[in-house]
Amino acid sequence: MTSTPNRPEQNRAGDNRPASRTRAAVTITAVVLAVLIILFFIFAGLYTDVLWYAQAGFLKVLTTQWISQLVLFFVGFFGMAIPVFVSIEVAFRWRPVYAKLNSQLDRYQQVVEPLRRLAVYGIPIVLGIFGGVSSASRWQTVLEYLNRTSFGQKDAQFGFDLSFYIFDLPFWRGVVGFASAVVILSILSALATSYLYGALRLNGRELRISRSARVQLSTTLAIYIALQAVSIWLDQYATVTSPSAGFVSNGAGYTEVNATIPAREILAGIAAVVAILFIVTAIIGRWRLPVIGTALLLVSGLVIGAIYPAIVERFTAEPSAKTLESTYIQRNIDATRKAYGVANVKTMSYNAISNTQAGQLRQDADTTASIRILDPALVSKTFAQLEQFKQYYSFAPHLAVDRYTIDGSKQDTVIAARELNQSGLGGSQTWYNNTLVYTHGYGIVAAYGNKRSTNGSPVFLESQIPTSGKLGSYQPRIYFGENSPAYSIVGGPARDTNPIELDYPAGSDSAQNKKTTFQGSGGPKLDSLFTRLLYAIKFQSEDIVLSNAINQDSQILYDRDPQTRVSKVAPYLTLDSNSYPAIVDGRIVWIVDGYTTTDQYPYSKVQELGSVIKDADTPEPPTIDNFNYIRNSVKATVDAYSGKVTLYAWDPTDPILKTWEKVFPSTVKPASDMSAQLLAHVRYPQDLFKAQRAILGSYHVTDAASFYSSDDQWVTPNEPTATTANPPLQPPYYLTMQVPGEKAPAFTLYSTFVPKGSASATRSVLTGYLAADSDAGPNYGKLTLLTLPKETTIPGPGSAENQFRTDTSFANEVALLQKGQTSVDLGNLLTLPVGGGLLYVQPVYVKSSGETSYPLLREVLVSFGTNVQFKPTLDEALNALFGGSSGANAGDNGTSSTPTPSASGVGTADNPALTAALAQAQKDLTARTNAYARGDLVAAAQADTRLQADLKAAFEASLKPAK
Repeated sequence: MTSTPNRPEQNRAGDNRPASRTRAAVTITAVVLAVLIILFFIFAGLYTDVLWYAQAGFLKVLTTQWISQLVLFFVGFFGMAIPVFVSIEVAFRWRPVYAKLNSQLDRYQQVVEPLRRLAVYGIPIVLGIFGGVSSASRWQTVLEYLNRTSFGQKDAQFGFDLSFYIFDLPFWRGVVGFASAVVILSILSALATSYLYGALRLNGRELRISRSARVQLSTTLAIYIALQAVSIWLDQYATVTSPSAGFVSNGAGYTEVNATIPAREILAGIAAVVAILFIVTAIIGRWRLPVIGTALLLVSGLVIGAIYPAIVERFTAEPSAKTLESTYIQRNIDATRKAYGVANVKTMSYNAISNTQAGQLRQDADTTASIRILDPALVSKTFAQLEQFKQYYSFAPHLAVDRYTIDGSKQDTVIAARELNQSGLGGSQTWYNNTLVYTHGYGIVAAYGNKRSTNGSPVFLESQIPTSGKLGSYQPRIYFGENSPAYSIVGGPARDTNPIELDYPAGSDSAQNKKTTFQGSGGPKLDSLFTRLLYAIKFQSEDIVLSNAINQDSQILYDRDPQTRVSKVAPYLTLDSNSYPAIVDGRIVWIVDGYTTTDQYPYSKVQELGSVIKDADTPEPPTIDNFNYIRNSVKATVDAYSGKVTLYAWDPTDPILKTWEKVFPSTVKPASDMSAQLLAHVRYPQDLFKAQRAILGSYHVTDAASFYSSDDQWVTPNEPTATTANPPLQPPYYLTMQVPGEKAPAFTLYSTFVPKGSASATRSVLTGYLAADSDAGPNYGKLTLLTLPKETTIPGPGSAENQFRTDTSFANEVALLQKGQTSVDLGNLLTLPVGGGLLYVQPVYVKSSGETSYPLLREVLVSFGTNVQFKPTLDEALNALFGGSSGANAGDNGTSSTPTPSASGVGTADNPALTAALAQAQKDLTARTNAYARGDLVAAAQADTRLQADLKAAFEASLKPAK
């Protein structure tokens, strides 16, 4: 009876055991499932990458990256984990067995001892993972070192080949840095273990250390100090790739050569001696010598490494910088010009005149005929209004400028791809429509750059759906573009008889739309349920698995932006921010310029590419690393239909490209494989040109003494049409022109320079004109720098813009237009070296304030010197500017244009409605002016109301073709 009360408790405890086991089993199962799911998600990402690269034909690029990263991970993992493990294990195994520990250490041991084995293995493993990840992230540096290519040029200070600084030095400094981190962590591990187990004890002010701990710690410290000796020795070489303490922007100057470099050599020697002293301590057991040596090293580092160079800089270099720094300034000038590809720029004086006379442009007839009056930054809305056709199409906000041979002559064109814009579908956006139906854009739209229609709209040379025009027959479908959807699923034989992809709109209702089925090879096939499941996970869409519209021959297209595709197959390239479409061999292709760059070129000035390329056309560039060497080594094409990426070695002599061709063999084709049509559409890339113009603002001066004086510094002018407080820079422009000194016109990229000054003191006076030949051939990339004499004053873009805006007649006309239901946009201000001077040309666009407004060209402003004219056509404006006849015909010669309402109220005889509206507007303008003069505000307001109605009537009349 006495044992009965205990039976229920025993039964309850027994009942709890199965429940506890069940909970444990459920927990373990849940954890295992969670791990498996996470691993499967990771596998899905990795395997779909394999499928993408395999289909694109660049699987070797992916596997090379993975293998190198995996190898480096294990090198870093074991390189970190093994030394740390050995350090802990040695400290523990050689601990004093009978060491007397104080109570506090004894308690520490009691806490740590049960976890000792976990710590011995766990700490090295965790640190090893960090080491492995750090090593794997430097795979590009390692592969560049292992496959390095000589530059064939030596630096001016140490006489090493430049490849040493670009490939070798970063690698070895990385190795020494990693090894130093390993040794530091090993020392800390040994110290902690030795202290915990009594090998290192503090008795009051006395530090006691066991013999084994002394040997281990002194030996490890010797290794660490030896590594610092190597690091300091390598640091002397880094002086030629680092900012100078003196005037030189980058590279070793007077102070570095005469103080910093010798100091680092001395410090490296001291560190080597201190390392030997630690070895001696391991043998003889005395710490006095290494402690004194370490103190000497620290003091020497402060005195020799920091104070002495500062004294030399302040009291020797600065007072005589012009003479003492001249050698190093010259090194900086020469290296910078070579690194940025401007060493061979052709510099010539251009004695520009400012007076005008009849026939002045006769010798520049080819340039005059090609002057572009269509602004690619403004006419995107015009293209959309006239050529978009459906709301699910769109054009890029900034169109491209290229050239095509039309009727036997080269013609500058403004060109755009009509891309798919699914946001225009509105409420019709479903997974089915977005993924299977609306899959591609359609066609190229191109307009003459130098022509305008009667009402001011572009004159198209390629347009419509289906496509028609002068660019011939080509595959118009755009599956790969800058605005393509994240992914589409296309293709399959089942769709051949019942296609579901919208090809292009036709007829008055959707039932008449043309359908198509993708016939190319553009993406991985969804040929199994497993593959569909992987992509369903990747794109987080179960419809990829469930949809019956997908069959075993369907393909999934993704990563469709041209720049994304090129960056994936060529990860070593920095890409130009402007890719552009071209019709090449019956296909639409995107042309992408790729650069090889480094920031380790000795003595070359360092720039940040993102800030260099920022201007009015690129207001928000991506953040890109610093660089001080750049080559347009690769030109890439991306087929807009199939997505095929082709890389061409445009600069096969570039050592960095040669290095990466060793890493990824057979991925880059020679430039000789480029077709004639492709060569006809390559351009000198804008970002490279912007970097070069930024350099030439200062480095057009090649004499060290003049460079030091900084009395001839240039900058790129601000965008003259900008109205913000901090205007962006004026972008470079493509034009076909005959640059002075050249024998024939060429497609050219140009920019201008004005004197450098403070924000409040910069003068808009033209000082230089930089032009780059963009036509493929022997002169491709030839840079010509026109320098204007200092004694002449030629208006810069800002001054020219000011002349336009303050011209009384033009200002009155703009005021009239802006009082009505219209606004005025000033287009790109072009500068052309013609007629012995500088001609400025600026198109003037007018648009209504309605929802469907789009800009139409109404006037063209021109100036030469201080003379200003504006007319409805460029041809008329040039004739008026040059005494009634310019001597050459512009591209819009013979265009009959509808004039904008003018301040004088003069209309056209064949448009009576316009004439009447303008005459009434002039009367009401006079009435308003008189009312204000006599202080009658009521009458002025009434006259202003009538004036706005008159201007609206005039504008509506101007849109109607003349009879």
